[in-house]
Amino acid sequence: MLTPEILYLDNHVLVAYKPAGMITQPNESDQLSLEEWAKQQVKERFNKPGAVFLHALHRLDKPVSGLVLFARTSKALSRLNVSMRSKKTSKIYLAKVEGAPKPSEGVLEHYLLHGDHRAELSTKQNPAAKLARLHYRTFKSDSKHTWLEIELDTGRYHQIRIQLSTIGHPIVGDLRYGSKEALPGGIIALQHSCFEFPHPISGEMIKVEVKEENSKFC
Repeated sequence: MLTPEILYLDNHVLVAYKPAGMITQPNESDQLSLEEWAKQQVKERFNKPGAVFLHALHRLDKPVSGLVLFARTSKALSRLNVSMRSKKTSKIYLAKVEGAPKPSEGVLEHYLLHGDHRAELSTKQNPAAKLARLHYRTFKSDSKHTWLEIELDTGRYHQIRIQLSTIGHPIVGDLRYGSKEALPGGIIALQHSCFEFPHPISGEMIKVEVKEENSKFC
């Protein structure tokens, strides 16, 4: 497992790289989370006494690597939440999938339910189901696999994982959604690689990308 790293930091926001296999926020286990690690980094860098305010705006599944945005103040948290709800942010993911999706680029739309530790397909007629939409583009392929760039229009639970599986091209390593290939440590070949968001104070668009050495996730 690669190590976490802070890629952007100021008085209001922090963006960190989460390696695959690390949890985003604390849970009932004793495993160190990215949030706890980042709080300790802030504490040490700024010599801050007492508790550190740091709140994740979104999560990445444990087996997924990539960027996580944290608010460092309650004002930043509130404004970033508004930006995300207003779709003023942009997320790009990279995925390595089994086979070759046809066409090589397109839009996927499904209706999903949040099941027991997994997403489930549903229909538009189900009032509990939520629309999931993403755009994908092939940028590399070989005889067995395809590498995709994915942009999300919605942010549903396990959205990318179940949508790619549904069209017959599960993410490599994603045994839960039908992959026939396991990866070490139970990780999957999915990474949140680029995140663009308006700064909560200045309004300037901030773009953060995973470093090249970490982008070779699959």
